[in-house]
Amino acid sequence: MQAIRSFLIPKWSSDVRLDGKTAIVTGANTGIGKETAMDLAGRGARVILACREMAKGEQAARDIMRQVKEAKVVARHLDLADTKSICQFAEQIYNTEKSLHFLINNAGVAMCPYATTADGFEMQFGVNHLGHFFLTFLLLDLLKHSAPSRVINLSSGAHAMGKIQFDDLSGDKNYHPVRAYAQSKLANVLFTRELAKRTEALGVMAYAVDPGPVNSDITRHMRRPVARFIKRVAFLIKTSAEGAYTTIYCVVTPEQQMLTGGFYKDCARSSSCRAGQDDGTALKLWAVSCHLLGIRWK
Repeated sequence: MQAIRSFLIPKWSSDVRLDGKTAIVTGANTGIGKETAMDLAGRGARVILACREMAKGEQAARDIMRQVKEAKVVARHLDLADTKSICQFAEQIYNTEKSLHFLINNAGVAMCPYATTADGFEMQFGVNHLGHFFLTFLLLDLLKHSAPSRVINLSSGAHAMGKIQFDDLSGDKNYHPVRAYAQSKLANVLFTRELAKRTEALGVMAYAVDPGPVNSDITRHMRRPVARFIKRVAFLIKTSAEGAYTTIYCVVTPEQQMLTGGFYKDCARSSSCRAGQDDGTALKLWAVSCHLLGIRWK
């Protein structure tokens, strides 16, 4: 079992320092986000934990400061299911931070029962895609000011099952939690692809990450049979720390070794599914997202 696990979960490490750099990690109070934040803090970065539940975010900040000597970590409130909260968060960042080198769009919801955000969007598409799309839009000026900088969007292998249902993005006609999740994860890949084209000349690079199967809180809505199956193959499931490897890889690897707009898995460049490479769909999704959010982003 251990030999199989070692083969499927490659080891990776780097001693790159991030002193003087600032990073935002959404959903950093638990799981992959918390492990990512802890690693970046250990490299000397100032890390902002963007969390919906402030009590958990502040506890995560204390945990990191206990484990990382002289960690520069602060928790800030961000509810990606509410555009007003996203605006307030961005305003606070501009008021308190002089630079932003890494925006790690890590937070997400998975396979939840049908629900809508404060703005009426289907929850998974609204949080996983639109929330991070809007956050990136609002923080782009600071990312440009701090260039070279990076945006890292966490997707999933589930993106390969996704299809952008432009005629039913809200899920009103035919909602299925797995399909909705897969759609949102495909949207992450397509957003990364189009974002990279628009920001490379500005010094802002973008990468999509598949962390692989990870034992984290995001699986809490899965049905019991699926949960039991996952328990049986637990030796194949990554810990949250292992799940954070590829995100960290995309933060610290020299720019000349990376491809902006690329899809990364297991600390290496990989390939998204064919739908994730469809430039026409990516452009249409960009336009539709701007329309839904009421913004102009050329």
